[in-house]
Parts: sequence; C-alpha cells; structure tokens
Amino acid sequence: MEIRHSTNPADAKHYDTARLRQQYLIESLFQADEIKMVYAHDDRLIIGGAHPVNAALTVEAADVLKTDYFLERREVGFIHIGGGEAVIEADGERYTLGKLDTLYVGKGTRNLTLSSANPSDPAKIYFTSALAHATYPTRKVSVQEANTLNLGALESSNERTIHQIIHENGVQSCQLMLGVTLFKPGSVWNTMPAHLHDRRMEAYLYFDMNADARVFHFMGEPNETRHIVIANEQAVISPSWSIHSGAGTSSYAFVWAMAGENYTFKDMDVVPMDALK
Repeated sequence: MEIRHSTNPADAKHYDTARLRQQYLIESLFQADEIKMVYAHDDRLIIGGAHPVNAALTVEAADVLKTDYFLERREVGFIHIGGGEAVIEADGERYTLGKLDTLYVGKGTRNLTLSSANPSDPAKIYFTSALAHATYPTRKVSVQEANTLNLGALESSNERTIHQIIHENGVQSCQLMLGVTLFKPGSVWNTMPAHLHDRRMEAYLYFDMNADARVFHFMGEPNETRHIVIANEQAVISPSWSIHSGAGTSSYAFVWAMAGENYTFKDMDVVPMDALK
C-alpha cells in the first residue's frame, strides 16, 4: 500500500508539475491480477483498484493499518467501472455487479474477495474506504436506484447527471460518500463554478475516456490554482482546502468519493468566478 501524506496549501503552491503529480495523482490502479491501494492521510481515505483476471483477489489489511483484517475499523464502497460482471464475496455472501453497480460493505466484515464472472472479459473494480465508528449493513445498489440530479446546461458545457449512491439519503454509511457523474454529449466541464468543503476531502476517478483523451483537473486554493493532466482510469486526491474541477478534451465520466467530518452533501462553499486566479 502506497502512503500519501497530507499537504499544506502554503507549500503546495510552490510545487512544480512533477511534484503535483507525485503528491496528488494516482496513475496505475488497474493492473492484471492485482489490488492497488493508496492510503491518503487526508481524512485517512484509502483509494484502490482491482483488475481480477485469472483468479480471485483478497482485500487484506496491510501492515499500514495495524489491524487483523481490512474492515476491522473501516467501511468500503466498491463500484464496477468496466469489463464483464464483477463478483464480490463478503463473508460468504456473493454479489454480482454490472457496470456502475455499487456495493457498500460495512465495518466488521472479515473476508472480502474480488473476481471476474468471465475471465475473458475481466472486471475493473474501483473502491474507496474510510474510517468507521459504527456498522451499517452491506448493500448492493445499481446506478438506476441512485438519487439522481440533473445539473448544468449545454450552453455552459457542463450538462451532467450526478448519481448520489452512498450518501445521507441513499445507501447509509458512517462517513463515506460516493457517487458517479456522467456528462451529456458536448459537455466537458465538471464542478464549475468550483467549490470548497473544508470539512471533508474528496477523490476523483476519471474513466470512460479514449486512450488519447485527457482531463485537465484543476486544484489548489481559489487564488492559487494549478492543474494536473489526467488520462483514463487515473485518480486524483483533492485535499479539503482545494478546489476540484476539470475539463476534458472529449467525453468522460468520474467517480467521486468523500470522507471527513460532515456527512451533508450540500455542505460546500461556492467560489465566485471572479475569485479564481
């Protein structure tokens, strides 16, 4: 498990491109027959990817966690982003996930295995895990069952559909929130006007992009913005002090996940456009 320590905005504004990418970008989450995980000290979120091809993969507690099993003090949300069906077993219960299906697994579940229903069309499973002090039941939900918001407009190139999946009015959790944003044809801007939420961090996974497409992900304090160029199936860590917005060279989708003190989705401070620099 890779470790990413928290950063101070006063320091981050001095980072060059290489340092920005080293600190915030997660490039290779989906490797055949491996589980990749990054432990972000920002609200102690774990960001992971699994690409089971030939065998089932076990989600285990690394030495980093100092626990007997992965979910001893944590909860996790899995979302299937592509390929054939994914199969997740949680303490002997078997769940099959189609594309954009989500499985929430609560604290105390000891055994987690991830596999593909068809090895010739292997699944790609993205997951985020947050600390938990309470136990909520395991639940599978499709994107069609999510709480759906239609926002933006084609005129501003940000007409999009937000599917809130793990959140206060959906699948219940201790502090983890997760959803997916899909764009209408011709729209490329996400989360603009930008906002901040100082009480929780966020992570994005950009996916469903062509090989030569890129998203220019904007971050930083409103008056000290920076950008990171992101390719398909790469994730980015957004500290609580940073905006998180982007524009793509073509269509894309992204999974957003949050963890922190406040569990209210609308708890955000909108940044006026004239404040961005």
